[in-house]
Amino acid sequence: MTTIRNRSARIALSTAQLVLSIALAGLCAAPARAEAPPPPWHQGVSEERKQRAQALFEEARELHRRVMLAEARAKYEEALAVWEHPELRLYLGRVLKLIGLPLLAHESLRLSLSWGPGSLDAEKEQEARAAMRALVERELAAIEIRCDEPGAVVLMDGQPWFVGPGAARRLVVPGEHVITARKSGYFTVVKPIFVFAGKEASGQIALSVDAVVTRQRWATWLPWATLGAGAALSIAGGGLMWRAHAEHEATDRRLRNGCVPWCEALDGDAYNPSVFESGLAIGALVAGGATVITGTVLLFMNRPQSYRTADPGGVKIELRPAASPDAAALSARLVF
Repeated sequence: MTTIRNRSARIALSTAQLVLSIALAGLCAAPARAEAPPPPWHQGVSEERKQRAQALFEEARELHRRVMLAEARAKYEEALAVWEHPELRLYLGRVLKLIGLPLLAHESLRLSLSWGPGSLDAEKEQEARAAMRALVERELAAIEIRCDEPGAVVLMDGQPWFVGPGAARRLVVPGEHVITARKSGYFTVVKPIFVFAGKEASGQIALSVDAVVTRQRWATWLPWATLGAGAALSIAGGGLMWRAHAEHEATDRRLRNGCVPWCEALDGDAYNPSVFESGLAIGALVAGGATVITGTVLLFMNRPQSYRTADPGGVKIELRPAASPDAAALSARLVF
């Protein structure tokens, strides 16, 4: 009996020591838990601001329940201006979706998840992701554009988007949108793109240099060579004409010298060489004159002409189903 009592006492002592150790560990851990940092959306926000945002949130919820959506939206936005809170973003996204503003609703839902895991409880996080996916697949479209020209400014619907080189993707409402790319010294590219709900338009912009080019029709030497050839033919024709005339007179004197003073030189065959040379001279003069005229015309037509280079640039667009985002992040994959 004594042994049993001693054993029971030892067991009771061990149990008491274990309970005490656990209690001490709990007491030591309590301050550590109390010192854990608050969530990011709580940091730097005073209690006064939190209470003000809570009051505005309650007013917005009441308006929301009464289906006074425009007023509820204004109250949610007022509350968010006081305190940026994930749940406020979620409720604002719900109202914007009901009003028919899918793009703003998607952005608000994305911001509600931007704080990372745990910013919303599991049920609300699943709701936000599902709502974003449904908006992308049914009520929104996407446009993704790449421009590799350094310094090129890309605009969407007249508003600055990004500067090349690079790519960007944006959710848009379905319908027509205008993509513009411009850079000093390059042709401006303007491309209207029509996208349907649930579709994505992706493409690449190519810019071409806008320059004034000065050119001639032919090589510079060609008109001058033609003009020179015409002048040479004309000079040669003139020389032949002078020689034919001189030979004609010499033949005429020779024939007259062989006759009595009153006879005439009647031997026609003697004049054949001079006549032949005279024909050659006339032909050379005509050809030379025509060539000179041709060279003058070519010289006039070959004046330098300035014109703008062609614009082969533009945007090649491919349509495909829009990707379904699984959270706040969106796919940035490009397909060309």
